[in-house]
Amino acid sequence: MAFLTTQITFTLSFCFCSSFFFFFIQNFLSFLYLVWYGRFRGLLGLKKLRVLDLSRNDINSSQLLCVCILIIIKACGLKYLSKLEVLNQERNSLMGGIPSIIGTLSYLKSLSLGYNNLNGSSSMEGLCKLNLEELDLSLPACLNNLTSLHLLDLSANDFWGTILSSFFSNLKSLEYISLSYNHFEGSIYFGSLFNHFRLEVFELSSNNKFLKVKIENPTGSFPLFQLKILRLSNCTLNWPSQVVPNFLLSQYDLRVVDFGYNNMIGEVPTWLLANNTKLEYLSFESNNLTGVLDLGSSSIPTCLPPFIGSIFPRLVVLYLFGNALQGNIPSSMGDMEQLGSLDFLHDTLSKKSNLTWLFALYLDNNNLWGEISRGFFNSSYLILLDISSDSLMGQIPDWIGDFLDLSTLIFSRNYLDALGTRILSRNYLDGGVLTRFCKLNELHFLDLSHNKISTTLPPCANLTNMKFLHLESNEITRPTPHVLAEATSLVTLNLRDNKLSSPIPLWISLLSKLRVLLLKGNQLEDSIPLHLCQLKSISILDLSHNHLSESIPPCLDNDFWKRKIEFITKSRYKSYMGNILYFMSGLDLSMNKLTSVIPPKIGNLSGIHTLNLSYNQLIGSIPQTFSNLKEIESLDLSHNGLTDHILAQMVELNFLTVFIVAHNNLSGKTPKRKFQFATFEQISYEGNPLLCGLPLERSWTPTSAPLAVKPTVSNNRENSSWKAIFLWGYFSLLELLLPRCSFISLKRVSLFFS
Repeated sequence: MAFLTTQITFTLSFCFCSSFFFFFIQNFLSFLYLVWYGRFRGLLGLKKLRVLDLSRNDINSSQLLCVCILIIIKACGLKYLSKLEVLNQERNSLMGGIPSIIGTLSYLKSLSLGYNNLNGSSSMEGLCKLNLEELDLSLPACLNNLTSLHLLDLSANDFWGTILSSFFSNLKSLEYISLSYNHFEGSIYFGSLFNHFRLEVFELSSNNKFLKVKIENPTGSFPLFQLKILRLSNCTLNWPSQVVPNFLLSQYDLRVVDFGYNNMIGEVPTWLLANNTKLEYLSFESNNLTGVLDLGSSSIPTCLPPFIGSIFPRLVVLYLFGNALQGNIPSSMGDMEQLGSLDFLHDTLSKKSNLTWLFALYLDNNNLWGEISRGFFNSSYLILLDISSDSLMGQIPDWIGDFLDLSTLIFSRNYLDALGTRILSRNYLDGGVLTRFCKLNELHFLDLSHNKISTTLPPCANLTNMKFLHLESNEITRPTPHVLAEATSLVTLNLRDNKLSSPIPLWISLLSKLRVLLLKGNQLEDSIPLHLCQLKSISILDLSHNHLSESIPPCLDNDFWKRKIEFITKSRYKSYMGNILYFMSGLDLSMNKLTSVIPPKIGNLSGIHTLNLSYNQLIGSIPQTFSNLKEIESLDLSHNGLTDHILAQMVELNFLTVFIVAHNNLSGKTPKRKFQFATFEQISYEGNPLLCGLPLERSWTPTSAPLAVKPTVSNNRENSSWKAIFLWGYFSLLELLLPRCSFISLKRVSLFFS
């Protein structure tokens, strides 16, 4: 068997402006055929070629190359590729229909055209004549005739519509079916697959609950297959009974089971666990299962049995958060030598256990109590530890520094103390306790928020690899400059709600990779320093609720705010899927003592999404450049001394959802009530006596001229809508930046900053 992988880049830019160019292009392609024929003569001479892999070449950037290859193949009558059995053109951004010429490759058994932009079913009719065994794309109805097909993968597309259960009726050779991550609707009867005795993998996850999956067989019969992988998360399962499918009683070889986000009710399926001793992954996330989990000799209601570790020694992932389990974590779980990730979020488990092979342990938001025992964390592989929001007490132990590979550590919201005295509040740690972290050179995520820390980190701390440092709501008065100045990898720095005073320190300008800087709620004074403008990667800057004065530096016209970046989401145990979010950025200077005019350059931040300058002493007019804020979603200029009129061009800001200019000295007519501005009510404009027009009660006339009234400035108001948008952007950026190995999700991160 010969293998050939080719990577060719050929770029040609042209434009189809009218049908006049069609004749020219047709002749031009004929010319290129003659040119490329010589280059591909070696390919066409491979008479025994059986595998051709052209995947991941981004052929769409050279549409012409793809066309030329097909022309050459067609011209040669396929006699040189007549033995081709495998053709792979994945991830090439191909568009349009599938070329009918592929339908003549009679020996073809495996065709992969996944992750392209192909459409239309009529162009796929030719595939029905093939004897395919593997196919990765969307299917027309006639493909029900492919009785030799053993692999069917339609996952990770945007397919919609109904799936007919009868479609699979003739495909008795199927071993693998994946329909996950689409937008299918209607209902599908899983019982139609019960006679497919070869089936081992069935995946139908994340279809946004629009697809109802009926599994129970009214005749009481059981399937002929033995599944190894079953993923049915985030779909409407067994509606309306919503019980765990009883056909699983006949399954004894399961390795992966995912029933997350299905709102299933009833008892924990003891029989599922007992029958499948090779189980490696089990998820009942976000269901409503209760009752007795009876394994071995245990019959304790809603409790994990003491012998669970000996019954499931090969379990790799145990995912039970969001249920109603109670009681102790059994010591036998220390026998689960392959258990790598354990999650009990929002259960009420208490006590401790000996878990020696864990690399990720989530025990946050439970009812764990007592002192932190070394036996509980006896894993030399631990890289993530989250025991926040529990009822632990005592000091952070010295041995925490022995986990040299630990990269994410979260201790916030417990009853820990610094001096051995029990203090019943969140955490009450001081700087002396922080010496425990000096050995953790690999630490990149540290959350010590909501404590009584008066300094940041001890001089012995090594922050070379630190990326996310959260010290919110402490009593820090003066950070350790030389320690933080060496944290050149920092991406987010959260020092909100501390007691920082004096000017913003110079060492912040040395953090060249910093994207999120949160200094809200301190006692910072003086002006906004020019050295902040050296943070060329900054995207979220919050200096609100301080005592900053003087003018806004024009150099905040940061080029980074003008760009868009790609955010990539991830599901918890899957790789990045490549979904793109718009770049979210925010600037909050509210609740300070800033004076002078708003720099016109601020209006050049065309990519900014949130801007809050409220509760200052700004004067002058709204800059004309603000009409360039095309991505703006929230704009708050309220409680200042702004004059002149509101820009009429601002009605073209199509994404604006929060707009507040209340309590200024603005005059003239309010903007036209159209587009987004039709949604803004009187509260957006009130407190401007010279302002007239809807939605204000004062109608506008050319002669209307009420006396100006100096706006009042209060220090007890913060716009909640703006805050919500600002935090959404923060979490979006954080999700992008969190490394894959941390397995930490936004629903958890949001707890740290609430």
